[in-house]
Amino acid sequence: MSNDVFEFKKFKIKQDRCAMRVSTDAVLLGAWVIPNGSKSILDVGTGTGVIALMLAQRSEALITAIDIDKESTEQALLNVEESTYKEKVRVLHTSFQDLVNSSSDKFNLIVTNPPYFIDSLKSSSETRSTARHTDSLSFSDLIYGVTKLLDEKGKFCLILPTKEAGLFRELAQSKGLYLSKLLRIRTRKEKDSEKRHLMQFEFKETEFSESTLVIEADSHRNYTEEYKALTKEYYINF
Repeated sequence: MSNDVFEFKKFKIKQDRCAMRVSTDAVLLGAWVIPNGSKSILDVGTGTGVIALMLAQRSEALITAIDIDKESTEQALLNVEESTYKEKVRVLHTSFQDLVNSSSDKFNLIVTNPPYFIDSLKSSSETRSTARHTDSLSFSDLIYGVTKLLDEKGKFCLILPTKEAGLFRELAQSKGLYLSKLLRIRTRKEKDSEKRHLMQFEFKETEFSESTLVIEADSHRNYTEEYKALTKEYYINF
């Protein structure tokens, strides 16, 4: 199958028009998040729509998927329309900031695989830079918006590189969002450095849980049983 199409067990993702294609980060987040009977879910920066469709596969919620990039929004809409979940997912071309200012809706769950590069070199592609850098959605704007749109008993989940995750966690706590669940991602067992943190925040401080997931056992694409178990509902080969 062409690289322009990524096939999952229950849906396909066309990605020829998106700045950011299906990534391990997105799949990790979509598989890790637990909808827990949520009735309304917001996917911020949906891109291809992959996380929205992953959550639609495991929940009965109405999912709102937004993106600031017009091409990505149209691609996500196409992917949703060609899936069996089109009655569950609505796709909107809007910035998160505009949604915050215009919406009175509250969401039980908010998820995002956000832009996170703060000081790094920009890509020559404007749309790719927008998808990857915090210029269009700063951590402060994201946290502010979540505090406005998240239901008082709701959960907010995201994935970030380790360094940025530490910065985000401190800023979120200063604004009344508390880390309740953390999954540390390592690529290989023999590597000490953690690549990503999957984080869940809530308005109230609760019992905190954390764990570590290793993706590859001892060689490239020799995946661990833990990684297979997390993603088996989606990846065709697991």
